[in-house]
This record gives sequence, structure tokens and C-alpha cells, in this order.
Amino acid sequence: MTKNSKTRKQASRRSVDDLEHPSGPPKDDYEAELAELQLQMLRIQCAYRAQGRRAVLAFEGTDAAGKGGAIRRMTARLDPRGVKVHAVGAPTKEEQGRHYLYRFWRELPVPGQLAVFDRSWYGRVLVERVEGFCKEEAWRRAYDEINAFEKMLVDDGAVLIKVLLCIGRGEQLERFADRLHDPVKRWKFTRDDLRNRNRWDDYVSAFDDMLERTDTSDAPWVVIGANTKRHARLATLRAVTDRLSAGVDLTAPLAPHELIRDATASLGLPLPPDVAPATPTRETGDAAEPSKKDKKKRKGSPGKSRKNNKKKKKEK
Repeated sequence: MTKNSKTRKQASRRSVDDLEHPSGPPKDDYEAELAELQLQMLRIQCAYRAQGRRAVLAFEGTDAAGKGGAIRRMTARLDPRGVKVHAVGAPTKEEQGRHYLYRFWRELPVPGQLAVFDRSWYGRVLVERVEGFCKEEAWRRAYDEINAFEKMLVDDGAVLIKVLLCIGRGEQLERFADRLHDPVKRWKFTRDDLRNRNRWDDYVSAFDDMLERTDTSDAPWVVIGANTKRHARLATLRAVTDRLSAGVDLTAPLAPHELIRDATASLGLPLPPDVAPATPTRETGDAAEPSKKDKKKRKGSPGKSRKNNKKKKKEK
């Protein structure tokens, strides 16, 4: 690996079982900041589409940590044509016969698109390791394979963001109870949740090793203590918008002001307060600006008059 792709050394790194879990803000403050962050996500999506940029977002975490809720709020205001959310489950028979990264290569975004993975290629060193779905030599080899895969994405121009949401064992039990007693949420609970909870310590070790081996300068992890949902959602959106907007021009309006002016005039509607009226021209005082075609005609008119004068002289 190159110097930039080396694993970041953090001697004071905490175990995922010992994270801080800040409390969330009051509801009104939460909703106000959430709305602003969602609008920022929309600005980012429009900029990425206009500039042909790509982004890959991978979400991992303990069961019931709120990955789906964070993703829903992150994508709530986005154009669905420009973002794809991939819910990653067990590989199909076809995928089992290929390299485990194969199915993720197929879903990488095209220019102008965001790809979100609800669970990701890290299943190799998490569930497949803990449950024995692959040989030990395979999951041990996977750390370097994943680092190389992610470095290729970043070197190719994609923005890669990895988010790890973790909750404590007691909080998980409360969320499981909520799911089991709420008919609307029962679909979220599976036997895998029971199996994984019974191997809590094994998963904690797997998460800790994952962070130790794959938290690189090319693709650092965003680790969030998620016992409080409001805090986790805002922290996720803050981190994602900060990373996605770095070095990106977000000044272009979400829609051209000229289009908004034309549309409101045509429909008899008032201009939005953030859109200025067109500047009147000096020649006519009209608000409409001359088109490029009109400008060419004006520039060409003196030349035509000279040609006409020459023709008249020859005729004489």
C-alpha cells in the first residue's frame, strides 16, 4: 500500500462497546437542523449531477442501531433518479460462486449519482467471520482486499464515506422490545437478530478489528454512538454533508433563476423572495435580456448595410 492508504494509528481508540452516546437536542431544534441538512443534501446532489461527480456511502453497525432511519432522513428530499440505496443481504447462488466484491462492483455509481449501501462489503469481516460463513484465511485476507478496493474507488475520483452506528446492549434490548410490541415495526425483527445478540462479544471483537485494519487515510470511518436517535441522525448528516461538499461548488441555484422568472411571468405568479427580477436593458427598458441570436443580428447589421451601399454604387 502507498503511504496515503496506510491504516491510521489511534492508540486511544475506544472499543465500539465503550463509545460515548451524547443526548439529542430538543425536538424543535432537531427538526430545524434536520431540515437544513436535508436541503444541503439536495444542493449537493444537484452539484454532483451537474459536475459529473460520484459518491459511495457505506453504512454498517450493530442490529437496530438506526442505519435505515439515518439513510431515510439523508435521502428524504433527494431526487430518487440520482440516488440508489442498496439493501445488502445474503449473497445469491450466482454471487456465491464469484469473488465477494463482485456484487458491489456491479452497483457502483455512474457520474452524477450517489450510491448508498445499507450494509456493505464489510460483511466479509463481520457476519461471515463470526458465523463461519467463510474460512478464517479468507476473512483475514479480506482486510487488505477491502483497503485496495476502496483506494481504487478514491483514486478513480469517487467520494467514499463509511459510517458505523453502534448502540449499547441495553439500548438494543429496548429497541427489540419496541419492534416486537409494535405491529408496524415487527417486520424489522428476524431470527438473525436473536442469533447475533447471543454472539454480542464476538461481534464487538469483529467491529474493533475492522476499525483497526480498515480505518485508512483514504477511507476513514465515521463512528457514531447511536443510543439517542436524534443525535445519531444529525451526526450522520453532518458528517456526510461535510465530506460530500468538500471542494465542491455549491453556489449554483437548484433551478436557473431565468427559468423561474419566465415561469412565474407566464403563469401570473409572484417571484419567490430569493429570486431577483431581471435587470432592464438600456435600449428598451424591458426586463427581458436580448438573446444570443438577437445579439448576432445586431452585430451583423452594420456589415450588411455596407454591402448594400457597395451594390448601389456599382449599379450607378
